[in-house]
Amino acid sequence: MRVMGVDPGLTRCGLGAVEGRPGAPLSLVAVGVVRTGADEELGTRLVGIEAGIEQWLDDVRPDAVAVERVFSQHNVRTVMGTAQAAGIAVLCAARRGLPVALHTPSEVKAAITGSGTADKKQIGAMVTRLLRLSEMPKPADAADALALAICHVWRGGAQHKLAEAVARAQSRTAQSRTAQSRTVQGRTTGKGVAL
Repeated sequence: MRVMGVDPGLTRCGLGAVEGRPGAPLSLVAVGVVRTGADEELGTRLVGIEAGIEQWLDDVRPDAVAVERVFSQHNVRTVMGTAQAAGIAVLCAARRGLPVALHTPSEVKAAITGSGTADKKQIGAMVTRLLRLSEMPKPADAADALALAICHVWRGGAQHKLAEAVARAQSRTAQSRTAQSRTVQGRTTGKGVAL
């Protein structure tokens, strides 16, 4: 499974893609950031982020996209910009019919380091180790995007497979009930009954 992670932000939107499956080594596909100028108008910045994400989707061709779920912080202005960039990432993926997962920062930290309170340095160090890189991806937004992708491969991919298995089982049960219902209907309508 190839997953593209997006650490949303207006000034730096971290992007990273990994390939792998739960229980197997992961490999780095690409890592980087889309940057916009703080002095640019909001609309121009969002268009720039959209263009960057679209280019990444063309180049990486992921099976799924994992975006950091925006949570409330003290600085409302920062949260708004992050939420707007996250919305662009979700839109770009949805436009292509790609599944999108939203992971909270604490969920990603716990998946990568084992602690939901890990700091950026710990996340970067574990991403470096897990992907067998010679150095930590920089800036931290890029490492965070890779962490999102890894989290989704490990957690989201497994959850998706579990959901598919449950759906298949429910479909089989429904088909079985339909077949039983037809058999019962055949008996109640008098088919095969001597008068």
